[in-house]
Amino acid sequence: MTSRLRRLVAPLGSRLVITAVALVLAVSLMIGTFATIALRETLMDRLDRDVRDMARGVAGPGFRLNLAPGSVYAELPQDGEARGTFGDLDPDEVEKLSTADLEVLREVDVDARPHDADLPEHGTFRVIAQAVFDPRSGRSAVVVTGRSTDEVDDTIASLVFWETLLTLLGVLAAAGAGYVVVRRQLSPLREVAATAHTVAALPLSSGEVSVTERVPERLTDEDTEVGQVGAALNALLDHVDTSLAERHRTEQQVRQFVADASHELRTPLTTIRGYTELAQQRAEAVPMALGKVEEESLRMTALVEDLLLLARLDQGRPLAREPVDLTRLLLEAVDDARVVAPSHTWRLELPADGESGDAEVTVTGDAQRLHEVISNLLTNERRHTPAGTTVTVRVRPDGFDVHDDGPGFPPDLVPRAFERFTRADEARQRDGGAGLGLAIVHAVVTAHGGTVSLASVPGDTTIAVRLPAR
Repeated sequence: MTSRLRRLVAPLGSRLVITAVALVLAVSLMIGTFATIALRETLMDRLDRDVRDMARGVAGPGFRLNLAPGSVYAELPQDGEARGTFGDLDPDEVEKLSTADLEVLREVDVDARPHDADLPEHGTFRVIAQAVFDPRSGRSAVVVTGRSTDEVDDTIASLVFWETLLTLLGVLAAAGAGYVVVRRQLSPLREVAATAHTVAALPLSSGEVSVTERVPERLTDEDTEVGQVGAALNALLDHVDTSLAERHRTEQQVRQFVADASHELRTPLTTIRGYTELAQQRAEAVPMALGKVEEESLRMTALVEDLLLLARLDQGRPLAREPVDLTRLLLEAVDDARVVAPSHTWRLELPADGESGDAEVTVTGDAQRLHEVISNLLTNERRHTPAGTTVTVRVRPDGFDVHDDGPGFPPDLVPRAFERFTRADEARQRDGGAGLGLAIVHAVVTAHGGTVSLASVPGDTTIAVRLPAR
């Protein structure tokens, strides 16, 4: 188990070098083994041919054979004394075989085929045993002829020695070259790791943080493995940088939201407290003070309800899912606006026949929340556009548009118009509302799976609400 863990935690460079050396060793051993086997077979075939040639030269018992060095000859008669000679290094000298050697030769199969014979006093031989008959003497005997395998064995031993030596040298060379090459090839990976370590050392837990460290462009070629790692790390760092920026922006929004909510709640609370103190000091001011307390309580209640609605939508609370006649909601809202703000011109445009087939547009959603969306948009038109402004509500097959020809939104307000507590009057005038109307519109439409957008220039402002069709 421990050795396995060591292998798992070993550096990649070391594992690559070990793998390369192991492959070199395995290939060298395989080549050496096959080469040795092939050479031995070749030499043994040549030796067998010499043994066969030697056996064909035997005439019969009593035949005198000039033995070459390393050759053996033996006569093994059926009735009579066995004898045999061994050719020494000197061609003119021969040596008689011992009884033990002759006994070994007597065990060789008489089939005129080469066999191995281990002579106790002279080593291993390739021999052929054949039955020979001498017509002159009328005798028959088994004649064994052969040659020593020492020359073949010495050649194979020499080959094995050089193969072993060259294999060791090859392994050492592969280890040295592999270490240099692998270390050089892995240097880009170490550079990528250095970038990751640098980023890991940055304080990312709080505050405005920007991750500027990146893997160099030369190490992001996705045609290579290291380039793929570098490109992936850069993509990750880009994502982290974007996420950190978004986190900081969200934190700032939360801080601003808390500050704005506190301010909006503090104002009515301060008013209630002031009028309460006034009522305590002056009895005749009690009716007026109670009226103001009620007014500010209602305002604070509305603000808290709006905040609770946004909180529920942020939590993903499910809305009602039922068919809603969007055309009817818009018609009722426009009729109400004509009564509340007669100084404006209110128009309702229904879809053309070619767009939806009839005037009724039905969507799936929460009727009460969609009514709140429409009411907030028309209330904004009433509050923030001057008298005489023409407000046109266009019903579309996938939602509706609210258009006016008023002065429009300030350019710097357009990108953040749907953020909470966003208002054109930074002084927070009470008549301007709390700045949650468009935020609620955006949250409710998004909860329905729709989108809301704003396009505004002086004289041409359009808020487009798009909802999923039924």
